[in-house]
Amino acid sequence: MSVRYAILGLLHYRNMHGYEIKRHIENHFGSMWTINYGQIYPNLKSMEEEGCITLDNVTPSERGGPHKKLYAITPMGQEKFKTWLESEENTRISLRDPFLMRFIFFGFGNQEQALANIDNQLKIQEKQLESRRQHLKRWQARGKYVRLVAELGEEFNSGYIKWLKRARQEIMDIQDD
Repeated sequence: MSVRYAILGLLHYRNMHGYEIKRHIENHFGSMWTINYGQIYPNLKSMEEEGCITLDNVTPSERGGPHKKLYAITPMGQEKFKTWLESEENTRISLRDPFLMRFIFFGFGNQEQALANIDNQLKIQEKQLESRRQHLKRWQARGKYVRLVAELGEEFNSGYIKWLKRARQEIMDIQDD
């Protein structure tokens, strides 16, 4: 997913500051995608220069930092976003999970540490699942597409937890041999 289209999509809901955009992506798309400020602000600047977004308001920061710039999508931005929505997408699923990358190599390390890492990942996934379930009603109010992706996230977490428990048990069984 391109940063620019995530920004344009979010600005369809409401005008936002760069920090709000980053926070929203992390909180709601974190399982699909990661982002940093080095991706947000250069894209905001270039999209403003292209006429896709406009600066709606500038207010001083409460803590004396840089001014808050509130961005809004323009009709040109809406048109570019619509074109992106209608374009063909690469259908390959990409799962970037540092835990899974390490998991592959657990056989070269200490089995007790592998189990501790799995237990930690279980806690993380269970916490994320609980958070998803708490927010599901709010996401349902955003329409069926948002609801369906929220449900996919919940199902993903549930499946991941089930797999982690099975993997843990299998490793425990090996330890008993």
